[in-house]
Amino acid sequence: MATTLEVQKRDTKPHSQVTEVRESGRIPAIIYGYKTENVPVSVDGLELIKAVREHGKNAVFAVNVGGSKFNVLLHEYQKDPIKDEVIHVDFLAVNMSEEVEAEVRVDLVGESVGVKAGGVLQQILYEVNVKATPDKLPESIEVDISKLEIGDSLAVSDLQANPNYEVMTDGEEAILTIAAPRVEEEAEADTAAPEPEAAHGTAEEPVE
Repeated sequence: MATTLEVQKRDTKPHSQVTEVRESGRIPAIIYGYKTENVPVSVDGLELIKAVREHGKNAVFAVNVGGSKFNVLLHEYQKDPIKDEVIHVDFLAVNMSEEVEAEVRVDLVGESVGVKAGGVLQQILYEVNVKATPDKLPESIEVDISKLEIGDSLAVSDLQANPNYEVMTDGEEAILTIAAPRVEEEAEADTAAPEPEAAHGTAEEPVE
């Protein structure tokens, strides 16, 4: 079931109104996709953050714009690199019976026996592309790494199949590896390093 999110239609002229929208605590946004052309709206920044925290970034939100109702996904967003604040949001209107693709976070669960033995966990891939109907999109995919030993690795093809969605990312892409510890090797290298040689020759006596 979609979560209701309040949005307001906004005027795109004059351009300076975007600044006014942001100063009022709202975020300029646009709705596009299924059965709609680009519809400029705004959404309360705090309400959006709260909704995403409670329901996840892949949740379906129900919005109403001038009597027109849409089911939307948080498709993309832009952030101010200095203030680290969301400054624009793209909402994708979706058909609840048609599959869509979305990026889904990969969460590692447990502590591998290899890490306990001194190995180093190196996560290479943090998200995978998934296809599903909007209501079946997962917020994350959990991967149990507790049985992985030093030298083991995990690829996308090793992810457990799920009837609710299909992973679209290339199966050969590596998700993580448990590397051998390098501390001892580095310590040995430091020990074996030769002392720096003294500079050849002697300093000349100052000329009087």
